[in-house]
Amino acid sequence: MLTIGKASFTSRLLLGTGKFPDLDIQSEAVKAAETEILTFAVRRLNLEERDKQHFLDTLDLSRYTLLPNTAGATTADEAVRIAQLARASGLCDMIKVEVIGDSKTLLPDPFETLKASEKLLEEGFIVLPYISDDVILAKRLQKLGVHAVMPGASPIGTGRGLLNPFSLELIIEQAEVPVIVDAGIRSPGDAAMAMQLGADAVLLNTAVSGAQDPVKMAEAMKLAVRAGRYGFEAGMIPVKRYASASSPTEGLVQA
Repeated sequence: MLTIGKASFTSRLLLGTGKFPDLDIQSEAVKAAETEILTFAVRRLNLEERDKQHFLDTLDLSRYTLLPNTAGATTADEAVRIAQLARASGLCDMIKVEVIGDSKTLLPDPFETLKASEKLLEEGFIVLPYISDDVILAKRLQKLGVHAVMPGASPIGTGRGLLNPFSLELIIEQAEVPVIVDAGIRSPGDAAMAMQLGADAVLLNTAVSGAQDPVKMAEAMKLAVRAGRYGFEAGMIPVKRYASASSPTEGLVQA
């Protein structure tokens, strides 16, 4: 089970809701993924002016936990205001803190992320900060009391996969809260690799919404996340320098 705060989830795949070709395909992909947590950018949803149909109108929201994110924020103050708007809309007390520090790489600003997380924790939010694969920052955030950390595999939307699995592994090894690998994943193999390292979950958006067949990709990612987790739990054989026969070497018939 994936436990975030007081909530537990069977699925370890979180799905973003942006950039799908249309709402019908989005709805089918969400079903295929069998996800229980959906994330969305509060600033792009326009919660105050409901003149356009969006995913909140096409899905049975009683089946999902919503995870609003603060995408678009470049300062801690902006992220806090966006989180407060999401809470005021009655959607959820859980918030993915996303504070971008560079417009070209879309890498998160570690200092503003830390400040925003601290403020939101004081206000009683369930806080999930999106960070780079920074081991020290992950530890500092956990010391503050965040409920999960979300290190990026690589910059958002690049599809470059796990650029630094060593750092991700160090974050996972020392984690006291769930580690959800976020951003940069392209293939089911990337998702499986993240889970094999011991990540508690994976969050995807572009890898699914940007696929030629988003529904089939959602299904593939669901299976990859499960396979990676099962592999981690089963315990893999150690890597060896030299060959080792796969069959017993005793009692062989003499040629």
